[in-house]
Amino acid sequence: MKIGGTPRYAEIARTGKVKPGGRSDAADNVERSASGAASAVADTMSIMGVPETELTAKVRTALMTLMREVEELRRDLNRTRARLAELEREADQDTLTPLANRRAFVRELSEVMSFTERYGGGASLIYFDVNKLKIINDTHGHAAGDGALLKIAATITDQIRESDVVGRLGGDEFGVILAQSDADKAVEKAESLADAIAAAPFEWEGTPIKLGVAFGVNTFRPGDDASKALAEADRAMYKRKQAMKNGN
Repeated sequence: MKIGGTPRYAEIARTGKVKPGGRSDAADNVERSASGAASAVADTMSIMGVPETELTAKVRTALMTLMREVEELRRDLNRTRARLAELEREADQDTLTPLANRRAFVRELSEVMSFTERYGGGASLIYFDVNKLKIINDTHGHAAGDGALLKIAATITDQIRESDVVGRLGGDEFGVILAQSDADKAVEKAESLADAIAAAPFEWEGTPIKLGVAFGVNTFRPGDDASKALAEADRAMYKRKQAMKNGN
């Protein structure tokens, strides 16, 4: 951070002025420099708190070697921490989409449910199932099916808030955790996301493919856990999917 003002040594060089009391800023600067140099010399005259005058050549060499080894261990530790963080991110990410996998999603779901139960405010879960993914795979190949999943993942991600969480729960299933959303708001958001997925253009090797999803919504209640919330949202999704098949 820069603090305003012209350095004193530059000011006296420019103006030749001496501050009140007859002492120049240049003199102050020389004194500060000398003091800093003396401090630096004092620092170099001790190793690990032991005055240099008390060190034999062998002890000095051993301490310097130890200090280098400690520094190398510190660097190794930092590299290990970075690698562990990378592995944790990889363990939480879906293998196909840039979303949380089921493991990470369930962990986030449990945390949101605990927070909601303790502090209130309401939160909901949307469970999506992709329509006719098997037909896409059989007709256009599994690469097309993967492309469809990636398109749906991107569409959902673009339509949710920073506070919401989206994950891929299985082959053709996605979940969305809506913070601060009651049942009505969650259903409204689920319908909006389903409409956005249906409206998003998706083309594979020159052939347009229509995408669609069925959804179920579960709003958290005190005492529920993540498994129960997912099961109830899954059942709601299945009922809606059956209704869609029956034309209702």
